[in-house]
Amino acid sequence: MFELRVGTDFSAAHSIRGHKGRCAKLHGHNWKVEVFLRSGKLDKLGMVRDAGEVKDIAEGFVNKNLDHAFLNQIDFFRKNNPSSENIAKFIFSGLKKILPNLVEVCVSESDSVRVVYRKK
Repeated sequence: MFELRVGTDFSAAHSIRGHKGRCAKLHGHNWKVEVFLRSGKLDKLGMVRDAGEVKDIAEGFVNKNLDHAFLNQIDFFRKNNPSSENIAKFIFSGLKKILPNLVEVCVSESDSVRVVYRKK
């Protein structure tokens, strides 16, 4: 089994509704995102998929939907708190349509906090 990991990042603000600590206040992060594609076979070029193409797709989605946004105002996050967990799920759901062999999205809001959303 082969796995391709590609990273990107974005900056955004959010607040966690109902949180009893400081995360309830408006604040921001410089999030790091990693997308993971898996395949049992390589393509004719010997790759899972062209890494540059995957990076362009991931960056395009993140830049269009999340970068420099107030996440609480995005439709998905009006219904779901903009936690790192839900951000990972949002990215996974959006990219899965374009990257069918996507199996995992990791989102880090800091060097010490990392969340993973995996395909069931």
